[in-house]
Amino acid sequence: MAHFDTEYQRLEASYSDSPPGEENLLMHVPEGAKSHWHHIENLDLFFQRVYNLHQKNGFTCMLLGEIFELVQLLFVVGFTVFLANCVDYDILFANKFVNHTDSSKVTLPDAFLPVDVCSARIRDNAFVIFVLIISGVFWLHRLVKFLYNVCCYWEIRSFYINALKMTMSELPYATWQEVQARIVEIQKEHQICIHKKELTELDIYHRILRFKNYMVAMVNKSLLPVRFRLPTLGESVFYTRGLKYNFELIFFWGPGSLFENEWSLKPEYKRGGNRLELADRLASRILWIGIANLLLCPVILVWQILYAFFSYTEVIKREPGSLGARCWSLYGRCYLRHFNELDHELMSRLSKGYKAASKYMNCFLSPLLTVVAKNVAFFAGSLLAVLIALTIYDEDVLAVEHVLTSITLLGVCITVCRSFIPDKHMVFCPEQLLRVILAHIHYMPDHWQGNAHRYETRDQFSQLFQYKAVFILEELISPVVTPIILIFCLRRKSLEIIDFFRNFTVEVVGVGDTCSFAQMDIRQHGHPAWMSAGKTEASIYQQAEDGKTELSLMHFAITNPQWQPPQETTQFISQLKERVHREATGAASDTHPLSLSESEPRSLIANLLVGPSTLASVHFSSSLTNHAAAGSSDGASALRSLSPISSSFHLRGSLSAANRASGHTSTMSKAMAGSGTDARTVSSGSSAWEGQLTSLVLSEYASTEMSIHALYMHELHKQQSRGELSRHTWHRQESDESSDSVPDEVRSEPNPHSRHFPRSHTFPTTVPSPSAIPTSSSAISSTTLGQERASSHSSSQRRYSGPTTDSFGAGGKVVRSARGVPMGGWAEEGQAAPRHHETLPEESSEDDMPPQIHKIA
Repeated sequence: MAHFDTEYQRLEASYSDSPPGEENLLMHVPEGAKSHWHHIENLDLFFQRVYNLHQKNGFTCMLLGEIFELVQLLFVVGFTVFLANCVDYDILFANKFVNHTDSSKVTLPDAFLPVDVCSARIRDNAFVIFVLIISGVFWLHRLVKFLYNVCCYWEIRSFYINALKMTMSELPYATWQEVQARIVEIQKEHQICIHKKELTELDIYHRILRFKNYMVAMVNKSLLPVRFRLPTLGESVFYTRGLKYNFELIFFWGPGSLFENEWSLKPEYKRGGNRLELADRLASRILWIGIANLLLCPVILVWQILYAFFSYTEVIKREPGSLGARCWSLYGRCYLRHFNELDHELMSRLSKGYKAASKYMNCFLSPLLTVVAKNVAFFAGSLLAVLIALTIYDEDVLAVEHVLTSITLLGVCITVCRSFIPDKHMVFCPEQLLRVILAHIHYMPDHWQGNAHRYETRDQFSQLFQYKAVFILEELISPVVTPIILIFCLRRKSLEIIDFFRNFTVEVVGVGDTCSFAQMDIRQHGHPAWMSAGKTEASIYQQAEDGKTELSLMHFAITNPQWQPPQETTQFISQLKERVHREATGAASDTHPLSLSESEPRSLIANLLVGPSTLASVHFSSSLTNHAAAGSSDGASALRSLSPISSSFHLRGSLSAANRASGHTSTMSKAMAGSGTDARTVSSGSSAWEGQLTSLVLSEYASTEMSIHALYMHELHKQQSRGELSRHTWHRQESDESSDSVPDEVRSEPNPHSRHFPRSHTFPTTVPSPSAIPTSSSAISSTTLGQERASSHSSSQRRYSGPTTDSFGAGGKVVRSARGVPMGGWAEEGQAAPRHHETLPEESSEDDMPPQIHKIA
């Protein structure tokens, strides 16, 4: 492989976050005019705390939550030690009698051991002493961190009140877009960032999501070792909170990590000359962290078991079927996440798709298991009915040994059996349901479409949408599995990781080092098969997979309508919106709400664009005799319910409120700037209810618009790929090079039988010409993104170079092309040679909480 060493240098950038002429601006403010928030040194932490305080509903709620976390840790450790050493279980189980002078009744304190006996048993147990020491050190660390956070968040509270003019009582009802708009506005007065005169929405997102964007990109490029082939289970995904914590510790903020601070990659990782040495150093560091995890495994495992026991036992007793409920897996949330998508935006989107996803998974209940479950439930119910009848007749029956236990176990058995019995009114329509799911989650492998009825598709989707019981089990075994993954899997990818951070890191003025994929630059990272043909210069190595760049760009532009992207990006957005609008309105004139079919999924888009009133009359109905029509009704109704507002009354009321607020459809996007995808709003206007309803419907319009564009882009991608030679692999072929060997050209022959998830890449050999895409944006100028007028920004970014070769093009311009791809890749089958790369410039939540259980009525 040709290797070209070069120092960190400036390159002409195609993307800018700075206003024209302000690329190298350093603001000077007289000493007397400086505000308390002038030139905040660590804007990453500052904006993250501003966002966290908003999401935690103010300072008081955040403070109480932190205090209860400290108390919870003390309770779990103390209560466990007490139960293990200070209880006489012989008395508790009536195996030993106690002589009383005043009463023969045994009380609970009788089972407690004396204090001296209890303390002696604790002192004699070395393991308990070790656990108490480790827990005490950890609790003191949490206490110091809590006190530090209180001081920091008190300053953020002052920032909200004095700078943003928002009280803590208003904060729970204000959307993040409103808070963000005020931050952008006060930049002119307070100069929070001195490197730029004006802040943009993308600047704030980049600072809050700097590391999370890297994680999303690494999952998108199949760099992290989270997929494994097990002997009996086949292809499996293992990605837990403990493993994610170790990834972030190694890459971002731990001792010896790749970043020297929150906003800057270490200089040695910006050069390609010492990549092998850096890879060896990273591999050694991963090894030591894996060994540390292995040594702490017993303590962490005990903590995981105790925490799960105290957290879920009461829930299981109250709702035994909760373990049969499903949740979006941690891997699924990372795979489905857009670049520059905040936690609340992601969870709002996935929550809207939860009901359709559950319906889809319930379509695959085993008929054999259903028959068994019905009969087991019958026998268990018969026994339970007899025991309940005897208890009603004489309550002394409960005093008989194991009667109460039997009643409880029989009730649990019946509840579990019912979870395997399908609803008798359910209609089997997996294709329509999967399309509704796509409208919300926005990402889906190509080979799922048309194969939604197959168990293979269901099994692959279950890796994104897993059982709650599986989530708990994975978290329990995580302390054992995580060291193995770090030592034997992640170490082998150290060279690829080094190359990834060098090739895909770019410095933005006023922001720092960010993941280049997070720039959402179609020219640098677009995919020709996702409407970027003729607009992208990205090689296969540089392309984001599954349309991630294009879909992320549309999501960010719709969520932040005031954002002004570069001119060519604005043209892409306008052309796509005009195309969707033209085709949908053309189809809407002769499309019936129930005409949805597999061959014409755009009829669903047409129905949505016609308006919610068209779909208001579409409901789930068990009386439909035609299964296709029933499936269409199911899909249309679920997609109409893009939010908790599911009734036609609420939807029509929302439309009225929106019309009163905006006055015209063309002004909708201006009002939407303060709404976003969050349902929490601040009251405005003469009525608090009208203000909240207006903000809510505007956010739902943004969500619906993104769903429409996601459906259209997937349909167009499918049409372009139809009839062409395409691979349906789950992910890019894994690179097998070590730190001392690099391939000389892009790999081209992936395993045709691979079923890795979820990387169904289709790379058409022919793509629509740029002339086929409309250039007029008049048809869409009155929609929600009509005001996006952006001028071309000429600024500078820094890209970190690596193995390249230089050649002189027209006009004497230096053109760099890559000779090899360190991370591997693939070329299309049937091609005589790999695709030549024209240019290869080198270059953390909801995830911290367990997935929320959604119960379907």
